[in-house]
Amino acid sequence: MMMWSVSVISLVIVAVCGLSAFISSHKHLLNVLLGLEFVMLSGFGVMSVGMSGVGLESVFVMFFLVMAACEGALGLSLLISVVRSHGNDYFSSFSVLVC
Repeated sequence: MMMWSVSVISLVIVAVCGLSAFISSHKHLLNVLLGLEFVMLSGFGVMSVGMSGVGLESVFVMFFLVMAACEGALGLSLLISVVRSHGNDYFSSFSVLVC
């Protein structure tokens, strides 16, 4: 029981760090994507620890892991296309009016 609470507390700390990185860093797109990946990693850990007593935990955890991988691949492809079109990943160089 003690090991379970320590792992959940550490995953909550990872989630808070990821959310703070996601909210506070608005300079680079890569920093925002890394913050999102921290949040997804902590969600994966919480699901793994929380569903350890359920019989079908592997199905839900694998589905979540697949969605996290798809989110990471989509984020990286967006980052590559933004860097190719704008030359950098600064949010200040993006314009809403220009496609």
